[in-house]
Amino acid sequence: MTDTDNATDSGTIIRIAAKGDGITADGRHFPLTAPGDRIGPGGLVIAGPHHVDPACTHFPACGGCQIQQLDEASYAAFVTGRVTGALAGQGVLPVTVLPPHISPPMTRRRAALRAARAGKRVTIGFAEEGSHRLIDLEMCAVLDPRLFALVAPLRGLLATILPDKRAAHVKMSLVDQGVDLLLEGVKVEGLAADEALGDFARAHGLARLTIDEGDGAQTRWEPEAATISFGGVPVGFPPFAFLQATPDGEAALVGAVRDALPDMGAIADLFAGLGTFALALGDGRPVYAGEGARDAILSLKLAAGRAQRRLAADHRDLFRRPLTPEELNRFAAVILDPPRAGAREQVLQLAASAVPVIAYVSCNPASFARDAAHLTAAGYRLDSVKPVGQFRWTTHVEMVGIFRR
Repeated sequence: MTDTDNATDSGTIIRIAAKGDGITADGRHFPLTAPGDRIGPGGLVIAGPHHVDPACTHFPACGGCQIQQLDEASYAAFVTGRVTGALAGQGVLPVTVLPPHISPPMTRRRAALRAARAGKRVTIGFAEEGSHRLIDLEMCAVLDPRLFALVAPLRGLLATILPDKRAAHVKMSLVDQGVDLLLEGVKVEGLAADEALGDFARAHGLARLTIDEGDGAQTRWEPEAATISFGGVPVGFPPFAFLQATPDGEAALVGAVRDALPDMGAIADLFAGLGTFALALGDGRPVYAGEGARDAILSLKLAAGRAQRRLAADHRDLFRRPLTPEELNRFAAVILDPPRAGAREQVLQLAASAVPVIAYVSCNPASFARDAAHLTAAGYRLDSVKPVGQFRWTTHVEMVGIFRR
């Protein structure tokens, strides 16, 4: 059988679906396959040229990754296909699809793990795919080594402050000063447990240690104020606040937006968070930043004031009270970076506006495509999309879409 015959064989995997399963030419789904794999009798997978050994010993049981069996080219094609496929489903055709950016292994700077104690044993890791059972991490191919280095010593700490047969959340972020650690669901009782927290924070050089015993976050260690910097401006970082998953992924998103902005004129950053785009792109020009999370917008306002930026920070729920066309028309460009549900209410107002450039940063191809359909129906052109795979080896894909009138 020739290579051409293989490519059209009904038993050959031709692409990877949105949830990570391989699909044959006749529409059958097979997990843990790669393009070019052949499905033999009884569902036996015969590995093809794009099927590689997984980078982690915990794959595929660990729910942290879904598609480690793909080689680099196939994973990049999957990331791009997630974006273009969602757009095609809404009848939207971008003028240009830019090459995808893929984050390298071991660069994830933000993670939420689970921990559970049974007797003297403490398990820390991600939940098994489709289950509540935890995979006790012995290695991780995606976490920044500075985060993973805390997993083993945390087992000892949690043996002291996590009640037996109870679970906790371990949330870690890399900030300017090091690792910001938040422990939820623990119980600190007695002097020994209290001292153990301080000893742990000092021994591991934490930027901050915060606990939540069920009645709100309490900072137990913070030698200096924890910050995260955007565009050279340090911003106060609330415990486990939103942060792009990898520094290089953030740079790719910011770069794609920067390339689309006009040289002059005021810009609006909607769903601004802590100022990822407002601060990185707003030096020397007026910026309006709208955000519904009070702690984030207050941190951004203080940081912009200290840096003497021309930035107006507005605590505003953009789902209930989106900017109107009259408000939007003051800007030379609008950036929006909404949560996974998209920004339908704000997009409908943008569709009725005369804003010349819209840079839409999205973490969900499906909601992005639905919003893109509203904008293109109103006369906007989707000039380009830039797919970004920050969550390496997962089905989670981000992108930047540039719309122009």
